[in-house]
Amino acid sequence: MDERRAIVALFGFLVIATIGFIAYQFVAALTIAVFVYYSTRRFYRALGRLHLPKRVRAVAVILLLALPLLLLLSYTLVLLVTETRRFVDTYPVIETAAANVAWLEGMEDLPSLTFAGVVEAYRAGQFDAIIDFLVENAAFLTSAITGFFLNLFIVVVVSYYLLIDGSRLHGWLRRFDDDAIVREFLEAADRELEAILFGNLLNVIAIALIGVGAFKGYNALVPAAVEVPYPALAGVLTGVASLVPVVGMKIVYVPIAAAMSAPIAFRGEYSLLVYVAAFIAVAVVVVDTIPDLVLRPYLSGERTHVGLLMLAYIFGPVVFGFYGLFFAPIILALGVTFAHTALPRLLGGDEAVDSGLPPDQRRLDDF
Repeated sequence: MDERRAIVALFGFLVIATIGFIAYQFVAALTIAVFVYYSTRRFYRALGRLHLPKRVRAVAVILLLALPLLLLLSYTLVLLVTETRRFVDTYPVIETAAANVAWLEGMEDLPSLTFAGVVEAYRAGQFDAIIDFLVENAAFLTSAITGFFLNLFIVVVVSYYLLIDGSRLHGWLRRFDDDAIVREFLEAADRELEAILFGNLLNVIAIALIGVGAFKGYNALVPAAVEVPYPALAGVLTGVASLVPVVGMKIVYVPIAAAMSAPIAFRGEYSLLVYVAAFIAVAVVVVDTIPDLVLRPYLSGERTHVGLLMLAYIFGPVVFGFYGLFFAPIILALGVTFAHTALPRLLGGDEAVDSGLPPDQRRLDDF
């Protein structure tokens, strides 16, 4: 009998080790999938009031999250290309860059953004340097593109099935219960993760609204030459960029300030740089600093300390990479919840565990 148990245990260990190895290879995609799940779960449950099937609700939630982001990025890319071309046509940028960048040698101006214009530029040999570079790095580029779409597919599939079958997974884990410790820990961890990760989404929305209002207010008070281009889009992108650790929203408003300064420098109107400095001050104080100090404490979870959460957002990407922005807060939430719920009982401490219920309410298991 003991030999059979040992064989089963060994087989189980091998299976768990294999699953763990596979999960480690795609830890970034799985982490983002957990973030998507907890960020959208409340909306998914709210759709249940319409008596829609689970699969329809899950697809609707993922589409409502993915489509606006995809449209936003596509619109931003189109505007970036359009404005860059307008800037290049207005100022002698190509001539200056061609002397220092090998790819631009022999290119006096950008080809027309039409099929005929691109074909004519190709026949003239303007794309030869770029094509040679792409051919030399074809393996790397193919691997990078394939990896991106594979990870995106994993995020979508895992998020979809977590929304549909998350309760079944939770119920399976509760089978390994010992004196209600597992149940208490899972319920508390589930609440804390939802509070933190859903708070991230709310923080993005709040900062986006603040950014739109601040940039439009700035445009109403300054000359047209130093207005923020597309203030609504800039505000929304600032909110999305708040998810990026350390640099955060700076990856949006610093390039905007640079884009506003370049035409001023070419025209020699240096007195207008005062308005650019005022824009940076508005972005840093009104959009970046104040919301972080005011909103973050209310969106940081129920147990997790704000300072610890901020450190997790900072050190997570440094240790784990980009996905550490979500992975480190998840690990912190699980650790804090374990310390509050399971650890005291495992060490024989206070048996009273915070179950999230009112003090005068008891569970059926208490009787």
